[in-house]
Amino acid sequence: MSLFRRYLEYPIIYKILIGFILGIIIGAIVGEPIAVIKPLGDLFIRLLKMIVAPIILFSLVIGAASISPARLGKVGVKIIIYYLITSAIAVLIGIAMANLFKPGAGLQLAGEAKKITVSPPPPITEVLLNIIPTNPFAALTEGKVLQIIFFAVVLGIAIAYLRESKIERVRTVADTVFKVFDGLAECIYKIVRGILQYAPIGVFALIGYVVAKYGPGILGPLAIVVVALYVGLFLHIFLIYGGILASFKLSIIKFLRGAKEAMLTAFVTRSSSGTLPVTMTVADQNFRISRSVYAFTLPLGATINMDGTAMYQAISTIFIANALGIPLTPTQQLLIVITAVLASIGTAGVPGAGLIMLAMVLEAVGLPLTEPSVALAYSMIAGIDVILDMGRTMVNVTGDLAGTIIVAKTEGEIDLSSGVWKSS
Repeated sequence: MSLFRRYLEYPIIYKILIGFILGIIIGAIVGEPIAVIKPLGDLFIRLLKMIVAPIILFSLVIGAASISPARLGKVGVKIIIYYLITSAIAVLIGIAMANLFKPGAGLQLAGEAKKITVSPPPPITEVLLNIIPTNPFAALTEGKVLQIIFFAVVLGIAIAYLRESKIERVRTVADTVFKVFDGLAECIYKIVRGILQYAPIGVFALIGYVVAKYGPGILGPLAIVVVALYVGLFLHIFLIYGGILASFKLSIIKFLRGAKEAMLTAFVTRSSSGTLPVTMTVADQNFRISRSVYAFTLPLGATINMDGTAMYQAISTIFIANALGIPLTPTQQLLIVITAVLASIGTAGVPGAGLIMLAMVLEAVGLPLTEPSVALAYSMIAGIDVILDMGRTMVNVTGDLAGTIIVAKTEGEIDLSSGVWKSS
């Protein structure tokens, strides 16, 4: 029993790191047979997904209801502007990396390829209308994150207004509802802490399977795509996030030290939504951000802030165009920026969602998947998508945390005298 207690008391980040390293080593040594433990990794992802809808609903309701209506508007505007601007910059960096590394140049794909069937993207008006649920309970059961967020924010705002009512009965009722949601949120956070204790096992199984199945040998001619993306992601973290944090007199090194647990979880699970419980724990315990801020900004960011995914769209689209011998014009590259930023609003924070978004961007620049050669190049990207997805998801989550810290600092809702900030 004491051994189990010692395991529970050992820092989670180190347990996850040990599982990550062991997974790489054993996956490389054992190879394909390690697939037998993949269900252990799938269990970890299922546990995370199990709490996504409830944690978004309860935490967003509490987050929206904890801020006065006037202040909620300020926080919302600030974080949305941050998310849109950093996503646009990420696409521009992706285009710059693609033009520098020229992925796919000289490949000259020819011949027929098996067509990949992807449903055509809906018009932007339909995407926006679909944010509003016709049945909030159906949205919860079906895991429609954007609809859950919309309903939770509206409900939270309503509670916030009622808590400031001049009618005592209304104030009492609103406070009761608030306490119920607060209690449910605390229950979910307790479940999160339990799931995190299983995380090292899940991480070990997931990374071991990935290394065994998608080892260095799979890169081949696509290695340049991986290099271009990861260089771009590295630059985005240190130049963009680092620059923004520095402008607010915050250290990028301390930020990365505090964010590493969420970054590693995102890297392995490849899910912004799945990582959300870990991201919220990091915001609370490491960065000492007020829950009234991070409970609003992080669930929103897990859905609409896709910096890494947006960069991936740019590099992958230009790779496909180069592979077909059809270099994109500056106008078409600008179209990538617009489409990728808008498409990120409707992209789910789950593994592989970026591939569907990529099909939308390809359609916008005149490279539809109905063309066999486009489908061939697209399938090549799909073959290494798991490797690309790891890095882009990590940056997505990192951006959520950076934006939340900036907003919290401007609102005076962060304790810079404790957590990672007090370390030297």
